[in-house]
Amino acid sequence: MSLIGKEINEFHVQAYQKGEFRTVTKDDVLGKWAVFFFYPADFTFVCPTELEDLAEKYGELQKMECEVYSVSCDTHFVHKAWHDASERIQKIQYPMLADPTGCLARDFGVMIESDGVAERGTFIVNPQGKIVGYEVNDGNVGRNADELYRKIQAFQFVAEHGDEVCPAKWKPGQETLKPSLDLIGLL
Repeated sequence: MSLIGKEINEFHVQAYQKGEFRTVTKDDVLGKWAVFFFYPADFTFVCPTELEDLAEKYGELQKMECEVYSVSCDTHFVHKAWHDASERIQKIQYPMLADPTGCLARDFGVMIESDGVAERGTFIVNPQGKIVGYEVNDGNVGRNADELYRKIQAFQFVAEHGDEVCPAKWKPGQETLKPSLDLIGLL
C-alpha cells in the first residue's frame, strides 16, 4: 500500500539537538517541508555515514525551508551519547528524534517488529503534513543526500507550479514538462 498522500499522525517524541533535549510534535512539522530520515540504530556502521552526509547538506535544506528529522528507535539519551562519542555525529545540527516505542516507525511503515529497529527509510513531507515522496532501502545500502536534496527541489517546484512536472534528473533551471496529449508517447 502506498503512503503517498498519507497525512502523518499526531506524535510526541523526545529529541536531541545542539546539546539539548526537547520535545517534537506534529505541530512542529506543519507549515514547512520536512524529511524524516529513519535509520536502524545508533552506534552502527552505515548509519553514521548517512547522517554525516545529511549533516553536510543541512544548511542548504534549511535555506529551502526544509527541516530534517533523523529517527531511530533509540532513546534521546543514546543519541546524546553517540553525538558525544562520534566525530561524524558531532556534525549533526538537525533534531535526532527518539522513537523507543516505535510509534513513528510504525506510522511510516518502516518498523522491523522482530528486531525492534526501523528500516532505512526517507520520507519527504509537505507543509500540510502529507507524504509526497519516500524510499526504503535494505539495511546494508546507504542513501545519498544530494539525490534527496534534488528530489525536495523538484517537489517544491511542482507544489509551486502545479501545471508542470519534472522529468528524470531534473534540477532547478532545467526545462520542465506541461502534461498534454501532444507529449504522450513522444518523449
